[in-house]
Amino acid sequence: MRINARATLVALVPALLLAAVGCSSTNAPATGRSPDPKGSEGSAAGAPGAPAASPGPAGSASPKTGGTKLERSALAQGDLPGYQISAQGKNPNAPDGQPQADKKACQPLADIMGDKPDPAARETVNRGIGSQKQMGLAVSASVSSYSESDAKALISRLKAAVAACGTGFSATVDKQTGSYREVRAADYRTSGDESVSWTTTAAGQGVSAQVHLVVVRQGDTVVRLMALNVAAAQQKSQVPQEVTDKQLEKVRKAD
Repeated sequence: MRINARATLVALVPALLLAAVGCSSTNAPATGRSPDPKGSEGSAAGAPGAPAASPGPAGSASPKTGGTKLERSALAQGDLPGYQISAQGKNPNAPDGQPQADKKACQPLADIMGDKPDPAARETVNRGIGSQKQMGLAVSASVSSYSESDAKALISRLKAAVAACGTGFSATVDKQTGSYREVRAADYRTSGDESVSWTTTAAGQGVSAQVHLVVVRQGDTVVRLMALNVAAAQQKSQVPQEVTDKQLEKVRKAD
């Protein structure tokens, strides 16, 4: 995918999905340096709405050994063989805030594309994941804390929105607008308490990409996963099952 096309997609998908571009097809991170063998377990500073973290020896956010329950829940380098996991700060070209949908019924789907899954999230920690197995596959992963009632309500709203927004919708964030066409529910197995999954085509300024999303509730924690292929945007992508399984495993272990 051309560089300018990648820049356009920043307005359409979470910033950390783009952060994974540099390591999605190589064994080294975007900086060209070797991965930190200890991994990169940044904190909420790695969220799309937060300032960029100071680079560590490997050019990624400095690793942490403890932190909050949510930080311990997030994926770290070394958790998934064959994947490069980044806790880098926000892409400077990415817009800030929560996208606003042109259809009220579709606002929950627009929110998922923003800095956090929805306004009720208390805290969100993000990761960018690049596959070294499948050329170009990039995944944005986040874990967010909620009250359990708010987490349940989010899943319900998303299921209703997927059912209501099959013909698509548009969303605007920081004066940038993108469209989401052909919203379709997708079958996807998870071990969480409840989940919702769907596919859509994100488009803007003549560029489009097939995107797969999975949102899972585990107690009062919500996992958000989003995948696209940055090398072949029109290719259908799926969040790898092993990524979802490992992320939920870490959420349960952190309890």
